[in-house]
Amino acid sequence: MDSPTYDVIIAGCGPTGTMLAAELRLHDVRVLLLEQEAEPVSFVRIVGLHIRSLELMAMRGLLDRMVEHGRQRPAGGFFAAIAKPAPEGLDSAHAYLLGIKHPVVVRLLEEHAMELGTEVRRGCEVVAFEQDDDGVTVGLADGEQLRSRYLVGCDGGRSTVRKLLGVGFPGEPARTETLMGEMQAGVPQEEIAAKVAEVGETNKQFWLRPFGSGVYQVVVPAKGVSDRAEPPTLEDFRQQLRTVAGTDFGVHSPRWMSRFGDATRLAERYRVGRVLLAGDAAHVHPPTGGQGLNLGVQDAFNLGWKLAAQIRGWAPETLLDTYQTERHPVAADVLDNTRAQMELHSTDPGPRAVRRLLTELMDFDEVNRYLIEKITAIDIRYDFGEPHNQHCGEGPDLVGRRLRDIDVKQGHLYGLLHRGRGLLLDRTERLTVGGWSDRVDHLADPTAALDVPCALVRPDGHVAWIGDDQQDLDDHLSRWFGPPASQTAGPSRRIEGRTSNDVAAGKG
Repeated sequence: MDSPTYDVIIAGCGPTGTMLAAELRLHDVRVLLLEQEAEPVSFVRIVGLHIRSLELMAMRGLLDRMVEHGRQRPAGGFFAAIAKPAPEGLDSAHAYLLGIKHPVVVRLLEEHAMELGTEVRRGCEVVAFEQDDDGVTVGLADGEQLRSRYLVGCDGGRSTVRKLLGVGFPGEPARTETLMGEMQAGVPQEEIAAKVAEVGETNKQFWLRPFGSGVYQVVVPAKGVSDRAEPPTLEDFRQQLRTVAGTDFGVHSPRWMSRFGDATRLAERYRVGRVLLAGDAAHVHPPTGGQGLNLGVQDAFNLGWKLAAQIRGWAPETLLDTYQTERHPVAADVLDNTRAQMELHSTDPGPRAVRRLLTELMDFDEVNRYLIEKITAIDIRYDFGEPHNQHCGEGPDLVGRRLRDIDVKQGHLYGLLHRGRGLLLDRTERLTVGGWSDRVDHLADPTAALDVPCALVRPDGHVAWIGDDQQDLDDHLSRWFGPPASQTAGPSRRIEGRTSNDVAAGKG
């Protein structure tokens, strides 16, 4: 068998695939990104980047690019569209929602991946693959065969890679369907706003949101429309608007039109041998709460450094398996909260009563905060199999959680994570990363805004260890970053004395 030309082939050039490609390229992994469509999507759909995704963008120096093309909104009112303000003091330096056009997210992430050296090929459909002990042979629709060490399916809810892999996708089929599009309306905005407010009292899956120049985003429940496999027509929209609101608002000149259902499914496995799944290929759910794109990008961020470690040869034996053990439960939780939200959108008396009760409960800060932290993914704590607070007595429960963008003497923590390496944040100034200095940076900073002595931060921003004992640290460095390099590799490399921009550029 020929040696693999690539280290990783990624099927699917959406946000998940492009984010994963960039993460792999930070570690000099040879990546080919394949996209079935010959051209990027042309329709403009607004998506929201939640707090955790904004943090990830900041960790890789991408946030300013995103913010330039988006609109910041308060981080509240996400759960089942219950209009409650964001709680004060959310544990993040980026506590807002960024509304941004979906094609812009894809373009910016693809540009980032290509700047790092990713090869992108469009109009290439994966139709077959075979894996062996050394790699994966990937067959394309035009008959070409490619060879790679790993294949990752980021090819959406109808993933060809998942189907060919034979991984089960249990869950519930769609029970309801909703039409969504952008189009012009032929009646005054005041009339539209009044009708939307009236219908919205009982129907939470209906709205017309103005974009300016007479253009509206239209969302309307659908019953008895044309074949789900086909795009909806303008007449479908008019018919459903008349059914729900008693008028079609004179809609015309659509920019784009689509449909979505409430199918909820989760892949039984995220990995079989050398083939892995991420994003919608691994999980699908209703869009309520706006979690889908965010969940996929966060999958990629978790997987990227682990797969790179496997390829670069320093991964501990079970590191790649932690991708599923950490991300599968997160997806299961998202599926459950979207199920709950969809029930609260129902117009039946029982769900409406529960919605009224929950609306009252969300006046309690603890309830509102809990739901916002869940939707925005800043509540996630990966189970590392260690007791809470094992290393710090009465200190905070940090192990397994992501670390916020705290102040350090170079500026901000996330500015030190641009290269996708681990980081030892050392307030004692007496620990070392020793033989792991080729994978882990060391910041000795007694002024860091952290109330534990030291923290070992993974490349994805989650805390792998807290404490002040060198042997305990070495054990955890081995657990997450493999065996140390030769003791002749030289002293541990410290960030001290360089700016976060220098670190991001690889200087020093």
